Amino acid sequence: MSLHAFRASRVVTPDEIRPAVILVEGERIQGVVSPDQVPAVGYKIHDFGEAAILPGLVDSHVHINEPGRIDWEGFETATRVAAAGGYTLLVDMPLNCLPATTTVAALEAKRAAAHGRCRVDWAAWGGVVHDNQNHIEDLAAAGARGFKCFLINPGIDGFTMVTEQQLRVALPHVARTGLPLLVHAELPGPIDQATDGLADADWNCYSTYLRSRTGEAELAAIRLMRLKSLSE
Repeated sequence: MSLHAFRASRVVTPDEIRPAVILVEGERIQGVVSPDQVPAVGYKIHDFGEAAILPGLVDSHVHINEPGRIDWEGFETATRVAAAGGYTLLVDMPLNCLPATTTVAALEAKRAAAHGRCRVDWAAWGGVVHDNQNHIEDLAAAGARGFKCFLINPGIDGFTMVTEQQLRVALPHVARTGLPLLVHAELPGPIDQATDGLADADWNCYSTYLRSRTGEAELAAIRLMRLKSLSE
């Protein structure tokens, strides 16, 4: 087992920034010690001087888009940029790839696309869509870290919204996994009503788009998700 000691005058810990040495055995951190506490033998010393050593950042909301839409962004470029910015884990949203990550087969396709092309670790959110309720628990068993659904049309081919009734069917499956469900919390009714009133507005203006996304659309979705009977 390889032993490494990473030394710097600025090591970021939960309590402070201080001179320290990070002791690593294999791929596991064994301890963070002061510079005078490094074992005399066995460790290969890596001295980073005045550079800062800090925990890797985690981005839990990225759109890597591969497979299917690599021209938007793929694993190679997404993970290179993440590494350059200090991120060591990306968690990919399920909707921008083709196929969307709503079945185990789609998750395996994503893993195949990522093989040999990643500079940092990654994980996947599974999608909850109108017709994949029976795939949810299998996705969790296959390694999905949680789930994402939209209560309004997400605006992309290959990933559908869920209605209240479809959500009621899906939620018991999600609950059995013990994993979180992320919800895009807007309902279409208030947005459709607001949009109808903007027929003559200039849709090239961002302010027009903002006027179409009413606060009530979000509040109504939140009220829906708070219903205790939703998962019964």
